[in-house]
Amino acid sequence: MKVERPLSQEPTPEEVRELEKLKTMIEQYVQDGEITHQEIQNFYCAMFAHGKPSADQIYRSLELYRNIVEAKINKLEVWYEPPSN
Repeated sequence: MKVERPLSQEPTPEEVRELEKLKTMIEQYVQDGEITHQEIQNFYCAMFAHGKPSADQIYRSLELYRNIVEAKINKLEVWYEPPSN
């Protein structure tokens, strides 16, 4: 499903840097072939670490996460470990 966002704005240079940091973080998380609940929580904390991001930035961050992790899961290169209770 394609989501159109006609009112979205281009990311600022600071937002681009933050997205690059998140991308590096995600790639490190999936490198060992699994992604844990704690790693997902760390991603969300990093996403909001610098105050309240714009809706566009939240969307870009989640889309980045989804693209990287979903591609790895679909290729069976990574699996999710749910939290232990």
